[in-house]
Amino acid sequence: MASIIKRKKNYSIVYTYVDENGETKQKWETRTFYQEALKRKAEIESQKSSNSFLPPTNQNIAEFLSDFVSLYGEKRWGVSMYDSQTALIGNYINPIIGDMKVQDITPRVVDKYIQTLQKTPAVSTRTRHAKTELVTNATIEKIIKLLRCAFKQAVRWELIVKNPFDNVLLPKTEHKKRDIWTAEMIRTALDHCKDSKLYVAMNLAFACSMRMGEILGLTWNNVHIEDEDIAADNAYVYIDKELARASKRAIEMLGKKDVYHIFAPLLPNTSTRLILKKPKTDSSIRKVWLPKTVAYILREWKSSQEELRDMLGDDYQDYNLVVALTNGRPCEERVITKEFDKLRQTAGLPKVVFHSLRHSSTTYKLKLNHGDLKATQGDTGHAQVDMITQVYAHILDEDRKVNAQKFEDAFYACANPDLRSVRPPEKPKEPEKPREPEQPASASLDLLGLLEQLQKSPELVNTLTALLSVVPSGK
Repeated sequence: MASIIKRKKNYSIVYTYVDENGETKQKWETRTFYQEALKRKAEIESQKSSNSFLPPTNQNIAEFLSDFVSLYGEKRWGVSMYDSQTALIGNYINPIIGDMKVQDITPRVVDKYIQTLQKTPAVSTRTRHAKTELVTNATIEKIIKLLRCAFKQAVRWELIVKNPFDNVLLPKTEHKKRDIWTAEMIRTALDHCKDSKLYVAMNLAFACSMRMGEILGLTWNNVHIEDEDIAADNAYVYIDKELARASKRAIEMLGKKDVYHIFAPLLPNTSTRLILKKPKTDSSIRKVWLPKTVAYILREWKSSQEELRDMLGDDYQDYNLVVALTNGRPCEERVITKEFDKLRQTAGLPKVVFHSLRHSSTTYKLKLNHGDLKATQGDTGHAQVDMITQVYAHILDEDRKVNAQKFEDAFYACANPDLRSVRPPEKPKEPEKPREPEQPASASLDLLGLLEQLQKSPELVNTLTALLSVVPSGK
């Protein structure tokens, strides 16, 4: 049995248990309020009576998450996920609650932790500068999602009975509508573009709905632009990898899982490596057909690349990449981003990011195919159609007024009988009362009415004056 002891500022639940070595030990658990202590006492007694009680563990959050990453993460995460999840643990979990015991985490503690996160400065790293002063609600959502997954494993490993991160009330995350360029703006940008690799990248982003990493990881063996392919409208690219930067630690821990190639670094002491890797989801592996013009653009680009390779000889590092630097090495995202920003300013276009071209692509395709979500999803590589309806809801809504106009022209304009003459039924009139015999109107009332009309109508005054002027005097 458990008992509750009142202390100065809180209440302690005291009970005994048998540890994994068969030794009987005593445990004190503290709660701030009596009702919480009473609830925990009943919980312990219920679990003991049903033989579902779990002995206390002294393992803290930091130790537990280390086990979680080793036993769970390394089996299921790719290198990019490994880096992002371990960064969340190192930056925002261990420094705040890492020393707390796993079994001391309750829903109340979770709510306080979220409040603390909202006041925590965002962490900048050597390679990435924080874009906001404090941790954003979107990042908090990622942290709680990670901890919910981790504590689900804690329940499975019988460290705790219930997951305290279930049913968490998260702060509201406002997803900003991403600004995009119209097709006319993209034409203007392409007309002003002088950088060949940026020109190719922009066409692939817009025509093929490709992500930046997919464009930079595209290899020529996956580009099908032979004469017969173009003639039959069957030119296409096959997307099955992406360029990414990952930490050496992630690559070592995961044993090159889903990594196709690791590029040699320019500097030997860097902690990260550029890699060609499998896309983040299976749906991202896809075939996208090319417009003929884009196919011819790629053919010209390939021809110029081959000329450059022949000219540089051994100085050209041939990795068979479609978008590469002049020496053949992979082109990183920051290079394209920098050139794209310069182009935007030169062309005098609204400020958007390169990824917005993918959004513009989805917009344009939804309009051209009259909202065919499945066909658009096939090009974009989204895992779920819902992703398109959520992210691009504004696109589907912006032309809906056209539906009303088409409805008017197709249905109401030619309606027979003419529906436009129809009016709502009027209220039934009350039965008229019998009229009293009319009395001659008094001259005073006629004069009053005339005066009122004269006040309202200057034209009537002029007419009356003209008439009076022609009446003989004395009559």
